[in-house]
Amino acid sequence: MDTDRRSGILLHITSLPDTPGIGTMGKPAYDFADWLAGAGQSLWQVLPLGPTGYGDSPYASFSTFAGNPLLIDLDMLAENGWAEPAAIVPPDYIKRNGPVDYGSVVWWKIPLLYRCARYFLDHCTPADRAAYEAFKNDNQDWLNRFADYTSIKKVYDAKAQEEGVSGEASTWNRFWPKELASCDPAAVSAWDAAHVADIEEIKAIQFFFSVQWQALKAYANKKGISIIGDIPIFVAADSADVWANQRFFQLDKNGRQIAQAGVPPDYFSATGQLWGNPLYDWPAMKADNYSWWISRIRSMLKKVDFIRVDHFRGFESYWAVPAGEKTAVNGKWEKGPGFDFFREVKNRLGDLPFLAEDLGFVTKEVRELRDGCGLPGMKVLQFAFNKNEAGKEGYTNAFLPHMYPQNCLVCTGTHDNDTMQGWLDSASAEDIRMILDYFDVPESTPLTPLIVRAGFLSVAKFAVFPLQDIYALGSETRMNEPSTLGKNWTWRMGREHMDPGKAAWLDRLSVYSARNGRK
Repeated sequence: MDTDRRSGILLHITSLPDTPGIGTMGKPAYDFADWLAGAGQSLWQVLPLGPTGYGDSPYASFSTFAGNPLLIDLDMLAENGWAEPAAIVPPDYIKRNGPVDYGSVVWWKIPLLYRCARYFLDHCTPADRAAYEAFKNDNQDWLNRFADYTSIKKVYDAKAQEEGVSGEASTWNRFWPKELASCDPAAVSAWDAAHVADIEEIKAIQFFFSVQWQALKAYANKKGISIIGDIPIFVAADSADVWANQRFFQLDKNGRQIAQAGVPPDYFSATGQLWGNPLYDWPAMKADNYSWWISRIRSMLKKVDFIRVDHFRGFESYWAVPAGEKTAVNGKWEKGPGFDFFREVKNRLGDLPFLAEDLGFVTKEVRELRDGCGLPGMKVLQFAFNKNEAGKEGYTNAFLPHMYPQNCLVCTGTHDNDTMQGWLDSASAEDIRMILDYFDVPESTPLTPLIVRAGFLSVAKFAVFPLQDIYALGSETRMNEPSTLGKNWTWRMGREHMDPGKAAWLDRLSVYSARNGRK
């Protein structure tokens, strides 16, 4: 039996408390790492770390390589001498706790970060300048094009707003001049020459992110905590990734999508989920030995210790929806790169710490790809206790704890699920009865902690739980509801959620389940 068992908590950086407007990589992040260590946990799972765009989703980033500027801690910039303390005082409408108001945070913080970048560039020490130049050199493959894209986007987003153009009509492939939209090298070089200061500030902001993230990761690692990061299979249409690498995507000659990503109708949505991401041109990717993906994974490995591969099944087959469709219903399955991709990744980068998010419509072929690559899949406890899924020959639902293989990750739910308590509050009487019978407990038993405990004690190698479920919080703390806009990604924990008593409970569970590394 594999005894390298681990457990931890899912909490995105935006959800940390006690910083202006949004969670950051500041002191509360270090406090949370301390709390995790005190709770006997060795895993901290976060969501994608890229700069977020429309809808504020970390799964629709302007770059899969860049860091989200909103996560930068301003107090730490001032402590490093990279910002003036008086300049970073937030206005009264920016609160230190409570839900994230992205509109207000972006309006206040992004311009301020540009001012901090200019201050840094004008006042940094020789040692800081050397570190900055090394960062630019080490990351030039993505950083130069990201800075170009961001600089151009700022100008043309402003022009679009002046002209009353918004939404898809204002994106790079519809609103930018053709020579810039096509990423013509001569046109981009001319832009660089005319916007030197702006581009340098964009790069400095990315340096801020990198320094703070690497310091936080090093601190967590020293505490015995590994970071699980999330790499979405697809990237956003309005991103530096697509703009600078158009030959690797299913686009027409004007850079517009031929097809878009999504999933067919499922547990989350009766009309499927229309994500809208451009699809890869996998033959073009293969002809280039998957170089873009290799660079992406290599960059990710600098940031995290384990990589959760979101929508893993898309590597076997992906749901392709024609451009212009308003739902995902009229899509079809297309073959992905399969084993060929993972063989090339292994040949180039060696064995990788991947975790496969193998949820949704999982076929025999998807399971064969996952198992053939030796990757842990995911078991979601919310999917376990459904009387209709129990099975005619006994309780054979693959999400029930007694059905797990060792090589998997168990969780109560993902960022897309309701909280465990929220799910229980709306569950049918039959499903609640199944839980009570399964655990052989009376009706008065608090079920959320019981289900968390079952995950800990399961045979699964990894056990990771949203912080909301450790405290049995309700639906009002849900992180995301797929196919909706305007209320997602906003939840923030309170300082009270670093409770020593709850840490002691988690520590006991990790001891009993042999997940704390103690011999």
